[in-house]
Amino acid sequence: MCRLAVEGVEGLEVDLRELDRDGPTFTIETLGTFPPEEDLFLILGSDSLAGIETWHRWEEVLERVTLIEAPRAGIARGMGESHGAVQLEMGILEISSTDIRRRVAESRPYRYLVTAPVHGYIEVTNLYAESV
Repeated sequence: MCRLAVEGVEGLEVDLRELDRDGPTFTIETLGTFPPEEDLFLILGSDSLAGIETWHRWEEVLERVTLIEAPRAGIARGMGESHGAVQLEMGILEISSTDIRRRVAESRPYRYLVTAPVHGYIEVTNLYAESV
């Protein structure tokens, strides 16, 4: 679905390095697969950023990336300020994968919360029809 979501969007591509590894994956290990001279940016919602200190080797993650904070509904902005996060200037999108799955399971509209190819995939495969 990630491939479908970015289909035709210039500058975006899906990277499968985490899926191609066996077992659990940790962000710090994924970051280690990039060349050390490559500038990396990690975009996190304020909700995820609030728990970054619980991540495996989180301090090393912060040393390796430029942290970008995206606002999330119901979460105060600036959660990553103490970790040097750059604030992403954007409107708050009240979209979540949990809400989309719930809408599909309850046969409620979700068409304009995902791209047309993703919507088609969910419909054809009957994905999420019984999840909540």
